[in-house]
Amino acid sequence: MTKFILAKKIGMTQIYQNDRIVPITVLESDGIFVTQIKTKEKDGYNAIQVGFGKKNKISKALKNHLKGLGNLAWLKEFKIDESEINNFKVGDKIDLSIFQEGEKAKIVGTTKSKGFQGVVKRHGFHGGPKTHGQKDRLRAPGSIGPTFPQRVLKGRKMAGRMGGDRMTLKNVKIIKIIPEKKLICLKGAIPGKRGDLVEILVK
Repeated sequence: MTKFILAKKIGMTQIYQNDRIVPITVLESDGIFVTQIKTKEKDGYNAIQVGFGKKNKISKALKNHLKGLGNLAWLKEFKIDESEINNFKVGDKIDLSIFQEGEKAKIVGTTKSKGFQGVVKRHGFHGGPKTHGQKDRLRAPGSIGPTFPQRVLKGRKMAGRMGGDRMTLKNVKIIKIIPEKKLICLKGAIPGKRGDLVEILVK
């Protein structure tokens, strides 16, 4: 069965397990609500739309869509098999109790945004030499193409916006679940800053 939930990133810490220090990311989730069930006949694919978090104000259209479920801050979809659709109905609450410690999960998050960055930070360029007639070229990209074809080829690594990308991690181990505090601990680093939304999926 497909298991999924949305959580908010709290931060990182480490625990002592089996005579080793294990770095973990702590996520918080008080559960998600099923807001819509999409079927292949009606929508072209099978999926469950869920809502998470609280928001002060939402649009009238969204308020009508979420009738009886409150002002949910985030809406996300998880694709499921046709045989699993009957396991869900609108208004159902899904919490951390569906997961077990030791399971491997797929994690989806948004990386930290860094803004406009140069090639040294963005792509790891080493820059130009400091001496031998060089001046103000230490963090410059250098040549961006040959004499022919007299244009910059597509895919050239150059300065630009860095971060803020959707990133997926596979086979991330669930280290610990603390249901009374609504916390789930995953092994290693998870993309995003504190307070960012993270998708957790176990198949």
